[in-house]
Amino acid sequence: MSEESKILEACLGQSQGLAGLVEYSDDSVVSKTLVHKSVGTITLFAFDEGQRLSEHTSPYDAVVQVVDGTGEVTIDGRDIAVSCGQIIVMPANVPHAVNARERFKMLLTMIRS
Repeated sequence: MSEESKILEACLGQSQGLAGLVEYSDDSVVSKTLVHKSVGTITLFAFDEGQRLSEHTSPYDAVVQVVDGTGEVTIDGRDIAVSCGQIIVMPANVPHAVNARERFKMLLTMIRS
């Protein structure tokens, strides 16, 4: 059984602590795919302080939900502070990046059309 299947099975019909599904690692960005379907993906990320995802674009809208800590999302050159409990949408085909001001975790949902 794949790691993704194990996570999905553990969450079916019961609540799970989202932040506990991925652990921090020193000087790293750790990601764990929770759902990978043809219509989209849901991926949980844990960023150590100072780590980042460099600027890039995606052909899909992406929803970021911050589940721990604080970070910074840059969308089309504009820096936006984000913190636990907040949500932000990164529009399709617009350059964006993510930077960890401190250790933080985010859930990324990408929906394909």
